[in-house]
Amino acid sequence: MTVTAEMVRELRDKTNAGIMDCKVALAETKGDLQKAIDFLRKRGLAIAAKKAGRTAAEGIIGSYIHHGDKIGVMVEVNCETDFVARNSEFREFVKMVTLQIASAAPAYLKSEEVPQDVLDREKDIFRAQIKGKPANVIEKIVEGKLSKFYESCCLLEQPSVRPEHEGRKIKDLLTDLIAKLGENIVIKRFTRYQLGA
Repeated sequence: MTVTAEMVRELRDKTNAGIMDCKVALAETKGDLQKAIDFLRKRGLAIAAKKAGRTAAEGIIGSYIHHGDKIGVMVEVNCETDFVARNSEFREFVKMVTLQIASAAPAYLKSEEVPQDVLDREKDIFRAQIKGKPANVIEKIVEGKLSKFYESCCLLEQPSVRPEHEGRKIKDLLTDLIAKLGENIVIKRFTRYQLGA
């Protein structure tokens, strides 16, 4: 199968991956676009896993004030080098994260940060909503509802509010950026202010 420039362009438009990465992905998947997208995503996960242990002490603090001055956001996103901190794609990612926080109002960065008492309370509410079913069924339903709960309150688990990301989670977009820029990148912390809240 010959990989054409048009195929590479289409894959690049869909994934934002580098030209050579797109060529390799298309060659590996014999020109199947969806398989090539999956190939690039898996490769991104593998690269991100390798980079995860590296120290990310550089970066920037991004901020956003919503129109009307009623909502404000600050977020710290770290990377390994000042070079990447000045990169336009890195900065665009930080801007996207500030808009996500302003729009979706996450309470926590990741699911591991949700306090146990909050989880216990949510599980009790879920169980009360589905009384009368067998215990094993109730636990499966509770786990499913807990995943939805994480998507609503944990930044990394939230689907992006940007339409061009087709509902991909923030952690997936972060993984893609790590793979593309070749450095460990970490959303360290954030604060969301809302007038009167």
